Amino acid sequence: MRTISFFGRELPVIWDIDCVVVGGGTGGAATAIAALEAGIETLVIEKTISLGGTQTNALVSPMMPTYVNGQRVNQLIIERLHKEQIDTFDGTTACSWFNVETLSYVLEQLIIERGGHLLYDANYVDCLKEGKQITHIIVNTCNGLVAIKGKTFVDATADAVLSRTAAVPVESGNEDGQNQQISFRFEMGGIDIAVLREFILSRNETFCKIENPKFFEIVMVPGKGHVLETFFQEGLQNGDLQEEDLRYFQAFTQPGKPTVMSFNCPHIPDIYQTTDPVLRSEAVTKGRMMIRRLSNFLMNYIPGFKHAFLLKEATQLGIRESYRIIGQYVLTEKDYVNRARFNDGIARGDWYIDVHSVSKVSVEEARLSRGEYYEIPYRSLITHEVSNLIVVGRHVSSTFLMQASLRIQPTIRDMAQAAGLACAYSIKHHIELNKIDGALLKQQLVVLGE
Repeated sequence: MRTISFFGRELPVIWDIDCVVVGGGTGGAATAIAALEAGIETLVIEKTISLGGTQTNALVSPMMPTYVNGQRVNQLIIERLHKEQIDTFDGTTACSWFNVETLSYVLEQLIIERGGHLLYDANYVDCLKEGKQITHIIVNTCNGLVAIKGKTFVDATADAVLSRTAAVPVESGNEDGQNQQISFRFEMGGIDIAVLREFILSRNETFCKIENPKFFEIVMVPGKGHVLETFFQEGLQNGDLQEEDLRYFQAFTQPGKPTVMSFNCPHIPDIYQTTDPVLRSEAVTKGRMMIRRLSNFLMNYIPGFKHAFLLKEATQLGIRESYRIIGQYVLTEKDYVNRARFNDGIARGDWYIDVHSVSKVSVEEARLSRGEYYEIPYRSLITHEVSNLIVVGRHVSSTFLMQASLRIQPTIRDMAQAAGLACAYSIKHHIELNKIDGALLKQQLVVLGE
């Protein structure tokens, strides 16, 4: 077996492959599927044992609504979920629903069936470069450190870990260095959804407009007139909740899991930097206490939860924003407002500028009307510093505010389609990733979508 020197140690090179995707999350898994569909040999490095990232490990479902036509990979995933008897459409909203176990399985099967390779339980450590090219990455496995050689590399780590170790410049947070708020999601089982639904609707709550009884959503934001606020205030007065538990509350049913809801909360207070590993750990311990209070409160106060129980906690924090690369083009909120179009616009976004701030910041929500969108240029996925690197995920090149729009799952999947296609184009045409004319990719994506 070939070896390579790494700080005085000879490490085995266990793969030599066309495309190495670091991170098997929303963007990484979709990139791998797209690259495999385009005919290149692809490996996904994943630190957990489940594909899907934020979707599956952080329990973030459903996918938020979008009115742009999704790319082929997005449709492949949805079609496969349907084959697994998962209803993804509620008949009212443009959300795309799933449950985490089925999605993780579907992503894995789509990759394996196309001849893709998976390396689970493997943590990225570092990269080796020659000039502007990454030649190898170093990964920590159950057998210790190993090396992987590749021709193209995809940073789908969400925290820009590969990019940062490859000397790509990054930004983080808003002008004060504060990142978006962290969530720590959880699921509860044993809920009588019909009783809960009847209770909520009988009190003239109009937030959830879905008529299909298989789908339901509940929410409580203080001061917004939601039915549940009275009960939360009672829980607070009785000492069963704390003020921080009332910041934001939301839950969604899970298709294929008829007594289960996934909770888009708690929002962890007073954590101003998601890039600090110590603070992330504090977010876990603080969030876990909040989950216990919330789940106990629901069982004692809210109809439908009488026989419910805490089913699972997320195995990954809900990080909305940490690092962002500074790529060949930095997408800004002006591009949002202007409904920007680019010659190399390889994906479309239409979600609003959805900033979950840790402090009360006034943000002008310039929402697009249905059918309006902005484009994300290929140049926001590539860098000047590394020629064979492409980035996909929440950490593409954008400003803090613009990132709050483009970070949603369907938009990331569409960026991933372009990233996988770009890696294949680079291999087949012997053109470095950061030299590819994104306009050519845009044309190919149009053909694929027809």
